[in-house]
Amino acid sequence: MTPVRPHYDHRVTNPALPADTFPARLPSQTPGVAAARTPDAEPVAGQESADPDPEPEPGPGPTEWGENPNGAGPWTTEHDGPPPEDDRLDPVLLAEGDRRNVVDAYRYWTREAIVADIDRRRHPFHVAIENFGHDANIGTVVRTANAFAAGAVHIVGRRRWNRRGAMVTDRYQHITHHPDIEALLEFARSEDLSVVAVDNVPGSVPLETVRLPRRCLLLFGQEGPGVTESARDAAVLTVSIAQFGSTRSINAGVAAGIAMHTWIRQHADLTTAW
Repeated sequence: MTPVRPHYDHRVTNPALPADTFPARLPSQTPGVAAARTPDAEPVAGQESADPDPEPEPGPGPTEWGENPNGAGPWTTEHDGPPPEDDRLDPVLLAEGDRRNVVDAYRYWTREAIVADIDRRRHPFHVAIENFGHDANIGTVVRTANAFAAGAVHIVGRRRWNRRGAMVTDRYQHITHHPDIEALLEFARSEDLSVVAVDNVPGSVPLETVRLPRRCLLLFGQEGPGVTESARDAAVLTVSIAQFGSTRSINAGVAAGIAMHTWIRQHADLTTAW
């Protein structure tokens, strides 16, 4: 059966939910980004490898929701009658319940169906973060990028990163690794993305006064040192976030969320939000 997409008939057609639970969506497509599959499970806490910079190893996923009260139980306990015939639905989730960290419109959907649906409406902004010292903020950046349907998250430098903060959203967000800034900039040029560095440095322009390019790559540095000088030199613009207290800078994950939401306020169709 070919599933009916919810974003074309102004109703949510997830058969697990009442109609009109969520607003209609409009499709969009971000070109040039290949699907990036990540392991289903998170690395075991404290587990190390002989490889100084390995891919994350499979293991128990401490951030999967498990018995969290959010979500839905087995279909037979939540609804009258058998499940509908729909290729998007996962037989295991229908039988055992769905407690994942996903919006209710995606309840009982397979991961592949969720990613495919998001791919049709991802926004044309990307996010990059430098990872030369195993930055702990990347998980937060990935989770926020998923919430705002960013085209992709680009990790520059070390491949390994702490997935715990992503709260399993890395399963639905495209993530690409680049060994250095030069490789990232080549990608940006190939996709016609304007690089905007986000850092509180002399000469930066207040983010609150800037109209961000619609097709852009928001570049963030590591906690502490910020964006590297070579990366700032290659950016078409460096913006800063207005601060009024004593701290020299705000958390990199928080800064990324502020910048992404600025893009959303300026460019996104808010009628398509959940």
